[in-house]
Amino acid sequence: MTASLTSAHAADADPNASVSIGSLYEPQNLDNTAGAGQGINEAFNGNVYEALFRLSDSGAVEPVLAKDYKVSEDGLTYTFTLQPGVKFHSGEPLTAKDVKYSIERVTAPDSKSSRKNSLKGIASIETPDDATVLIKLSARSISLPYNLSYVWIVNDAAKDLKSAEDGTGPYKLGDWRRGSSLSLARFDGYWGSKPANGGVTFRYFTDATALNNALLTGAVDIITSVQSPDSLKQFQTNKSFTVAEGQSTTKLLLAYNDRVAPFDNVKVRKALARAIDKKKLLNAIWGDRGLVIGSFVPPTDPWYVDLTKVDDYNVESAKALLAEAGFKDGFTFTIDTPNYDPHPLVAQFLQTEYAKIGVKVNINIITANEWYSKVYKAHDFQATLQEHVNHRDIVFYGNPDFYWGYNNPKVVDLVKAAEASTTTDEQTARLKEANTLIAEDAASNWLYLYPQIVVSKASVTGYPVNGLNSQFFASGIRKAGK
Repeated sequence: MTASLTSAHAADADPNASVSIGSLYEPQNLDNTAGAGQGINEAFNGNVYEALFRLSDSGAVEPVLAKDYKVSEDGLTYTFTLQPGVKFHSGEPLTAKDVKYSIERVTAPDSKSSRKNSLKGIASIETPDDATVLIKLSARSISLPYNLSYVWIVNDAAKDLKSAEDGTGPYKLGDWRRGSSLSLARFDGYWGSKPANGGVTFRYFTDATALNNALLTGAVDIITSVQSPDSLKQFQTNKSFTVAEGQSTTKLLLAYNDRVAPFDNVKVRKALARAIDKKKLLNAIWGDRGLVIGSFVPPTDPWYVDLTKVDDYNVESAKALLAEAGFKDGFTFTIDTPNYDPHPLVAQFLQTEYAKIGVKVNINIITANEWYSKVYKAHDFQATLQEHVNHRDIVFYGNPDFYWGYNNPKVVDLVKAAEASTTTDEQTARLKEANTLIAEDAASNWLYLYPQIVVSKASVTGYPVNGLNSQFFASGIRKAGK
């Protein structure tokens, strides 16, 4: 779903207007294989960089730089034909070698891409000519086109991609003022449809109130994802603004380090899950919006199962489980939490809830950069609050090396078997089973699914509203002239 364009605004739309987009998620760097965070996906995915395929705002996997493709009968060889006439922002033509180079960047040993594990079944990549890419697999991979939507195609001659870029998208990097803004200029040599605006600037804020005020005062035209329900009233009652609600894949969870005591004990994890009144938490943060979840899988994924009753709120049961696990008098642990909304408030809520079962929580507030190095990379934590934005990301629980360290061999096998499925029905059945096992193990504490709310000036239309994978396609945005 995208915001509709009224006929009045269609007539008034200025094709050269600059659009200002407000966000809380500034990239850590500009390279999505180098731990850049969700902000780089929001700004660059589909805007600066393109892939062979893309996940549309409706959730469909669509070809982009792949004009077409064929799959061998045994499912082990994919042959891709590239779109003709595509140029990088540097002016260099797109070739099959660029595609090979880009995939190998993602799968390289030093890559920090969360999807690296999903592509490890690639045995070889061949480039018989400039327009053809052959990917040979060691085992069937029913999700290969989907997984390739995470591989941005970059020029194989590009340098310093943490602070520069050379993509094929409708925009090229303008000016990045760290801590403030990132601008994208329209690329006149773009091979596809011309953007409906003259360029966009992402403006970054550290808290939701400042972001909302920026829209109210005209400093930005759009907020990509509203973080506070209290702010909505001022926009809903004002005809100068449009409030659009879409589907979300953003899950807030308390992730334990399942490798370390006491979180290596399933009874402890289940006790902590039962001690949280998730409905009360969701209402405190989002009012009547959002959704309580019982697993990592949102309703938009094909393998969704309602598992909210597995470890439903029950303080007495939580106390009993702790006693069975040898913690009758409770224990103390630290939650490392990002410093931006709503994490500190949620941490305080958990602290209060866990005190009721004798568990003391220390709160350590850290920056996004610190979270990446301490939690994601070094696994130096007991528990952490984090939102996960990715679509179809249950596969992370099939990777024992992922930051939370969950390792159930049956789940690992189910995730592997699901990927080797010959039909989507087989894949769905196996991942539903894995989803249920992960929930029964209380591998993490899944708190709620964020609502996806985009607010804009009424004069601005054509933007995506579902926000899958935290992406925000900008080329369709129209802004009425003054």
